[in-house]
Amino acid sequence: MRGFGLLVLLLAFTGPVPAASATRPIGFDAKLVQQVYTAALEFITPRALDPVTAPRLTVWGLRGLTALDPDLTAGLRAGRLILSGRNGKLYDAPAPRAPTAAAWAEAASRMAAAAWAASPDVRRAGTEGVIQAFFDEMFDHLDPYSRYEPPRAAEADEAARNGDVGIGLQLTRRNGVILARMVNPDGPAARAGLRPGNPILDIDGHATSGHTVAAALGWLAGPDGSNVTLRWKPAAGPPRQASVTRAQVPPRTVFSERLAGMLLVRITRFNRATATSFAAPIEQAMASRKPPDGLVIDLRGNPGGLLGQAVTVADGMLPAAEITRTAGRDPAASEVWLSKPGELAPGLPVVVLVDGRTASAAEILASALADQGRAVVVGSATFGKGLVQTFTTLPDGGELFVTWSRVLAPRGWPLQSLGVLPQVCTSLGEQAVERQLEALNAGAQPMAAAIARERDSRPPVSATEAVKIRQACPAAVGQEIDLEVAHFLIENPAAYAAALLPPLREPLTGPIAAAP
Repeated sequence: MRGFGLLVLLLAFTGPVPAASATRPIGFDAKLVQQVYTAALEFITPRALDPVTAPRLTVWGLRGLTALDPDLTAGLRAGRLILSGRNGKLYDAPAPRAPTAAAWAEAASRMAAAAWAASPDVRRAGTEGVIQAFFDEMFDHLDPYSRYEPPRAAEADEAARNGDVGIGLQLTRRNGVILARMVNPDGPAARAGLRPGNPILDIDGHATSGHTVAAALGWLAGPDGSNVTLRWKPAAGPPRQASVTRAQVPPRTVFSERLAGMLLVRITRFNRATATSFAAPIEQAMASRKPPDGLVIDLRGNPGGLLGQAVTVADGMLPAAEITRTAGRDPAASEVWLSKPGELAPGLPVVVLVDGRTASAAEILASALADQGRAVVVGSATFGKGLVQTFTTLPDGGELFVTWSRVLAPRGWPLQSLGVLPQVCTSLGEQAVERQLEALNAGAQPMAAAIARERDSRPPVSATEAVKIRQACPAAVGQEIDLEVAHFLIENPAAYAAALLPPLREPLTGPIAAAP
């Protein structure tokens, strides 16, 4: 099975590989190391963004033994794999004739075993440390985002994507009473009717009065799919009781509020519940007696997350149009995502706030709305993370993330290293902002030349060129003036119209992936 997601990054998932047995040798586990290296080399070589061979990857990775013990030197010389120590050669064997992952993984495992036998430092690192060092050195030669995560880190990463098991309820204690401090709108507790501020009277028959929050949380804990019975006091009416089923609850990523006639929706990252949580407050606001005058989508500080969720959010804001595309060596890495007809807030002015910490999936959303003429982006140049990783689970339970494609915005320019230039720049100071807004009100766009230079760029973009383009609006941390500019644009239609890019009209080409 294959799907898409980001973590810090954009991710694609390739089905799980069975984890090794929990019972492992106390000493060096050469069999496990060979299995991990084989799986990794087989996964990387056909998918890496730039062509690379199993022998080259292996030689890079073997230098990790030197990182563990500086007295060790590992390398390929005159067709032989050689490991040397302070007192001479520790391993010397012909390099495999076949350039296959299995052959080179076996050779790497044998050399690692020799290092283990000779070096106390290698033994102190353990089998997991040997594997980690191999990948650290290997990925130093690829790109900034390919990486290996050991089993425990991989489990934490999965929890960030999928959420923790529970009912989506955070508690606090006030005057001896246990209260619902926060209720995740996508969690079982919210579906049962619990709301923030409701007193929790008892949990599975345990009266909460006089007990600590820690005790209450202990009663709430339980395995996925199990039930917990809650009794609580709603804001009005008699106490209510419900049996709630525990489930994986994604962390809350969307926060909304009405502010000076605008609807402000902040997205902190993209997990599997983000798109649904984003649509709900907009639908509610548009159906209210007094709809907002404009929508502000705050992506400042958003490091990214699941690509599919960012695409779905963009789909809700756009008519039928291209959202983004990816391009890589593996045919499966090259796709185009399109939005379907129909919008959440047709005709409503939209402003997107970004800063230097806005990255990855968040940059995809900002670039799609800007390139298609649907929103004005305000803030500073964004991070510039436009590479997509595919990942797999390795036999040790760790996860391997490998960059396999570049992200291109609808107008064809790469997000990697360039980031998204805003249409109104706030990182050059208040006086510069005032001059920009005056020009926009008069129908002129001061950022037009810089934006055109970025949008005309095609990969690969040199580091020098990227720096020149980004100098027009240096990356910075978001500030209060961003929101003030958003309010000005929504209140001044002429300035908003001058800041917008014209909608794209070109026919779409290439492999197409419909928005999920």
